[in-house]
This record gives sequence, structure tokens and C-alpha cells, in this order.
Amino acid sequence: MDANFNTVNWAATSTIYEVNIRQYTDEGTFVAFQKHLPRLQSMGVDILWLMPITPISKLKRKGSLGSYYACSSYTKINPEMGDENDFLNLVKAAHALGLKVIIDWVANHTGAEHEWMASHPDWFTRDDQGNFTERNGWDDVVDLNYANDFMRKALIASMQYWVRDFKIDGFRCDMAHLVPLDFWREARQACDVIQPLYWLAECDVPEYHAVFDVSYAWNWMHVSEKLVKGESQVHDIYNVLHAYEQYPQGALKLWFTSNHDENSWNGTEYEKYQSAAKPWAVFTFTWKGVPLIYSGQELPNHKRLQFFDKDALHWNQAPALQDFYTCLTQFRKQSKALTQGETFILPTSTNGVLAYLRYDKEETVLVVLNVSQEPHKVKLSHARLEGEFTHLFSQLSYPFQGEPSFELFPGDFFVYYKTQNSLGNG
Repeated sequence: MDANFNTVNWAATSTIYEVNIRQYTDEGTFVAFQKHLPRLQSMGVDILWLMPITPISKLKRKGSLGSYYACSSYTKINPEMGDENDFLNLVKAAHALGLKVIIDWVANHTGAEHEWMASHPDWFTRDDQGNFTERNGWDDVVDLNYANDFMRKALIASMQYWVRDFKIDGFRCDMAHLVPLDFWREARQACDVIQPLYWLAECDVPEYHAVFDVSYAWNWMHVSEKLVKGESQVHDIYNVLHAYEQYPQGALKLWFTSNHDENSWNGTEYEKYQSAAKPWAVFTFTWKGVPLIYSGQELPNHKRLQFFDKDALHWNQAPALQDFYTCLTQFRKQSKALTQGETFILPTSTNGVLAYLRYDKEETVLVVLNVSQEPHKVKLSHARLEGEFTHLFSQLSYPFQGEPSFELFPGDFFVYYKTQNSLGNG
């Protein structure tokens, strides 16, 4: 990262929760979502990432409601969600609970109609006939023209507006790699002087860590999907993880088993990972980086949410995986081995099981995951696997003698930990 940027001190230990306001409640409003804040705070969530809250272009709108990612203004609120006061109240309520709020920022393009178009048509890309155009095959949007310095300044001023007037804590930057890196550098410099912010990039490009704190782990996700289909092997997973280790010092990756794009277009985590959905969720919390939970994963949600139409989640009963996620978030908060420690991959002599240690001078954490659809038996060996270990989810203690063995059925996962002074109670 550039020397003049500093990552906020809460970045590495935080869990992000992506909020799909439209589908979160029947009302689809800030006010209705705000009622969930205490539950999310108790679940251990730290950062709320709100999908775009700006109004949506009516021209070339897809479906009945259109795409969040096709805005008609950068400085107004989508009236379907509420108004400025509703959003400000949501941010204040989140802050009162110790939660951070970041908003989705779509800098590559706007909707097919935008309030800048009439007065500043040169702020947009146009074809040889002078028509507004875009380059990625999204026919409901128009690309911005980054050769125009006035557009850049206006866009940065729009970002500053949300930081200054609503006290948001950062940005999740949509398709960040499609936007010139020097723009993001200017934007961060201009916004961070108002208050230090959290910067998350939707891209898998190492160079963007010159500006961004966290970037997506798309390559890992694609390889992990292929593993379920028998199109890749565990060593391919480790190869991607090794490549991430070559990123600039301090760079963090975002791990997820679902998000708004994956759920709607490629399937729920249960479609993609089948029985390995929960083991991969455990991975996202126990490998170095930042874990993401998408709206409704704690239910769990087994349906693909419509992207352009209303398709609400239903919170009629206590979320069945609330305790599962709470256990992972709270353990990660207190475990420096997970957020700052070293990693050692344990050989398993079988394809389909990931086993690794996360450790520092005070703690050892053992993670064993069956990410296949078959049962496996593994025997592990390491000098650190000695003494009384505590099972994270049951809190029962087990004696290890250097070479513990495990029988894992599809969907099984084990997390054990031992502190330096552990006497069997963790």
C-alpha cells in the first residue's frame, strides 16, 4: 500500500455482512432493516456493507425494479429504501452498537440515464455516432469517461458527501479493476482526510492493493467450486492461496461462500458447494483474511434471490445458523493466531480434505475440513499437536498425542484450539 495510506486498526479482525436492503425484509427499507441491527451485532458482525443505496435509472431498467448498480444519481437516496433521514438514523443506530457502515460505490458506470448526462455528456463514454455506450456487455449502463478531469472531481466530491454528511466508514468499490488505479488513489486521499476509511475492492489484482486494504478472492472461489465438480484438486486450492501470499505486505483477501452476484446468478452456496458449504464457511473464518456473510446465510437461505425484482427473505423463525456464525466470529475476534498468526498446511494423503494449523506463540488452532462429497480418514502429524485441545463448537476437550486421526463424513469440519496455558478448558 502507498506509504501515505494507513489501514484502519479494525480492518483485520472484522467480519463483513453484506446487506441486500431490497430483499432483506418485506418492506425493503432502511427502517425495516434497522430492527435487525441488535441481532447482527450479537452474531459478531463488525462491518455492514450496504449494496448501492442510490436511485436506479428507469431507462433500460431490467425487471420491475432494476439493478442497484445502474444509478441515476450519486448523491441521492433510492426512494424505495427511504430518505436521507432514514439512512442517517440507520448509520447512527449502527454506530451506537459499535458497528461500521460501508456503502457500495459504482465508479465504472452509471445507469442508462443519469442526472449528469444532460449537462455533462462529455463525462460519459460515447461511440463513433456520439451515443452513450459501455464496454462490458451490460446494456442497462453507460461507462464514465476517466479522461475527463471534471468528471473525476465531481465523482470524488460525491464520495466525500457520503463521508462528510452521513459519517459512513468506508467503501466497497464495485468492479474496482475497471477503474484507473490513479483515480482510486485520488479518491482515497480526498476522502481519508475527512476521516480514516475502510477500502474494499471487488477485484483480484495485486496492484490495486497500492490503494485498497482488502480485495476479493475470486480465484480461490472459482477453484473451490471446481473441486466439488471434480475439476480441480486440493493442491490447486493451495496453489491459489500461495499466490495470494505473494501479495504486498498487509494486503487482505475477502473470503466468501456467497454474495449478491453468486447467489443470484451462479446459485446458493448449497448449489455450488453441496455438503461442503459449511466446511468452506469455516475456512473463510480461519484462513488469514476477512470473512464475508451475505444476507440470509444465517437462516440458511436455500433460494436464489431475484436480482431485478422483489424477492424477500423470510425471518419467521430464529436463524438456524446464527449460533454457527456467532461461534466463528467471536472466536476470530479473540484469536490472534487466526488474524495475525502463521500458517502450516498439514499433508493428508487424500484429495478432498484441507488440514492446516494457524498459530502464534500463545495459541495453536487446528482446522480439518472435508470439502469433498466423499468420506475420508486422515492422520495428521505435527509437533504442535500435543496436549489438551478444545473443540470450538462443543467446547469439549480432547488429548492429542502428536498424530491425531480423524474420520470425516461429507460436510464434516473440525476446529480445535490450544492456548499456551491450556489445561483442557481452552
